[in-house]
Amino acid sequence: MESILPLLEQTHLAASAVRALTDTQKQALLLRIADLVLENQAIILAENQKDAEKMAENDPKKDRLLLHEKRLIDLAQSIREVAALPDPSGEILLERTLPNGIHLRKIAVPLGVVGIIYESRPNVTLDVSALCLRSGNAVALRGGSEAIHSNLALVAVIHQALDEWAIPRAAVTLLPTDRALMHELLTATRYVDIIIPRGSDALIQFVRKNATVPTIETGAGVCHTYVHRAADLDKAQAIVVNAKVSRPSVCNSLDTVLVDREIAEQFLPMLQADFDKWQVTVLADETAFPILEKAGWKRLQMAQTEDFGREFLDYKCSIKVVENLDAALEHIRQYSSRHSEAIISEDAAVCQQFIERVDAAVVYANASTRFTDGGEFGLGAEIGISTQKLHARGPFALEKLVTEKWIAVGDGQVRW
Repeated sequence: MESILPLLEQTHLAASAVRALTDTQKQALLLRIADLVLENQAIILAENQKDAEKMAENDPKKDRLLLHEKRLIDLAQSIREVAALPDPSGEILLERTLPNGIHLRKIAVPLGVVGIIYESRPNVTLDVSALCLRSGNAVALRGGSEAIHSNLALVAVIHQALDEWAIPRAAVTLLPTDRALMHELLTATRYVDIIIPRGSDALIQFVRKNATVPTIETGAGVCHTYVHRAADLDKAQAIVVNAKVSRPSVCNSLDTVLVDREIAEQFLPMLQADFDKWQVTVLADETAFPILEKAGWKRLQMAQTEDFGREFLDYKCSIKVVENLDAALEHIRQYSSRHSEAIISEDAAVCQQFIERVDAAVVYANASTRFTDGGEFGLGAEIGISTQKLHARGPFALEKLVTEKWIAVGDGQVRW
């Protein structure tokens, strides 16, 4: 294909058909998509297997690529949950009558066409499509080549539902994966209203530097868990292990453990059994290394400077011993991607200081960073986790897929 502009123009035109749907119609459309996902489960899984066979078994991105029966059931349920959420478009945000008699209203309206650029995550295809349709938007999907068979199968299911509702298929457009065409999407200001990159830091930085269409970053996660000297160590052990091993390939997984010097020799060996079970490689600073070496850790390396501020997306993490809360906060300030940060402490005042002083989209006290997720936060699903501060921050979901429109109704008023 020489150009994707004709596809984007069709998506732009189809946005009006989605915008015209009633709340009840949008709910019914999503429920039909959820049913079709399960009805076409065998086809979707077979196409996903084609993609999986092309990826190395030890590639940490493979977990994000894989679909199986439970994940499809969960995805269908997520679509149903999005359908049940209130429609954010059409909400009256402000209403007043001016002294001159003009009646003003500010209402929420769909963004129009949402462009999504993502990598090996076929679940994004369903999540994003559901969120966009529910909020009255059309969507242009640019997935990665590594998930092309999966994405084609999933979009075919969505198109079947759109056909049944006589909505143009272009309302959900799957774009070619040819990198040469990426620039057209990033600069299609006439047809695309916003672009949201979801993937590696390299992808996000490329979009930031090259897009003329407004963008919302869903940033890489460099997530810390700070174990304070007043922590319940059994609680801290469970939280740190969960944050690291439950699903290391996702952005809310743990990358760096910070631990107070006062408890380091007692706490760090408590992680050994679980980290060995999950074959976690630990990159330890000069204080943590001899403690772990003495305890006989199997996968232990001396940390280098670049191992802090690094998103591992694998069974790896760095460990740093700090003197106190201030030192932990300074490390986080220097290395955090402002995604999700956690403190483990039984001192409520210290927890409150941490919450107030850490600059991140989500800050936890005595809980795993793995909860940073639209579904877990009751949002149904998410487009991604925004680490920026304009328009959306944290789990970026349904209620942020709208903008505002002012409506002024008069009776002949003029202004000189």
